[in-house]
Parts: sequence; structure tokens; C-alpha cells
Amino acid sequence: MIYEPSEDSFLLADVVKKYSKGKSVLDIGTGSGIQAISAISSGAKFVLASDINEEALKHVKTAYTNIQTIHSNLFSNISGKFDLIIFNPPYLPADKREDAESQEVTTGGKKGDEIIIKFLKHAKEHLSKNGIILLVLSSLTPHADIQAIVNKEYSSMTLEKKEAYFMEVLEVWKISGL
Repeated sequence: MIYEPSEDSFLLADVVKKYSKGKSVLDIGTGSGIQAISAISSGAKFVLASDINEEALKHVKTAYTNIQTIHSNLFSNISGKFDLIIFNPPYLPADKREDAESQEVTTGGKKGDEIIIKFLKHAKEHLSKNGIILLVLSSLTPHADIQAIVNKEYSSMTLEKKEAYFMEVLEVWKISGL
């Protein structure tokens, strides 16, 4: 299953357009490729789209020949440093009513923050000097442990964009490396 662009995707894409020009960009969990496309169309010098889902990578490779792809579980197969790392993670808490295929693209772990925490612990290794991370968070995701890692491992975090929807508030955080 490929995650189809939704409110969170469009919110992040607006911010990606602001920061992509002239940058080397890594799109973690590319899904449909919307963030990679936003980056390349906004003048990124290089875009690498990664995903754990081979179907998503095949889609991006077929539709967008100017975007490189790599099969990777977060940073497992990623090397090098990037000016901009984009991540619209699965961020919802586990819900037994949701089918397994859907959970792969929406559920961030039992509490919803586990994948984000793992991402943040490794992202700094791939962030160039003065590089930034753009990360989507939901009001349904616990923020305390995420905020603690950002405070410890990164130099700053700012709220770039925020929108309220029927069941949640979505935010795009800009996180700067050390």
C-alpha cells in the first residue's frame, strides 16, 4: 500500500518548497513521492527518495526519472549527508480496528511516537552542517519524548506550520542540527 497524499502531505509540501532550492534532499518514507517532487520542482540540486515499501519506490522511479530512489528502513541503507531531510512519518498510535496494511503507513508504534524517536536518534548522522529536518507531527502523537530528544541532540526546533482538522492538529517542525 502506498500512502496517498492527504492533509499532512500537503501541509509538509508547502514547507518543503520553502527550503529545497539548491539543497541536497533526503525524503524518508517517500510514499507517493509528493515531498520529493515538491523538493525537485522547487529547485533542489539532488533528491534521494527512500522507503521500506518496494511498491512506493517503483511508483516514484517510474513516474519521476529525475529523483533517485533507495530501499531503506529509515537510515539502514542511507549513506552521506544532506542539507534537508524530510519525514512525514507514520505517527498515529496503534489501533486494533485498523487493518495491518493500513497500519504500515499510519501507525508509528504502540504510542505513535516510536518511529519518530528512532528517526531522530539517527537523522543527525546524515545531516550536513547547517542542515535541517522537516518533520510532521500530530496532536494524537505524544510529544514529550520527541521534544526531549530534539532538545538533547539538536540545536533548535521551530514550528513552521500548523493546521487544525476534524480529529487532530497537524504541525511541521523545522529541526536544526548541531
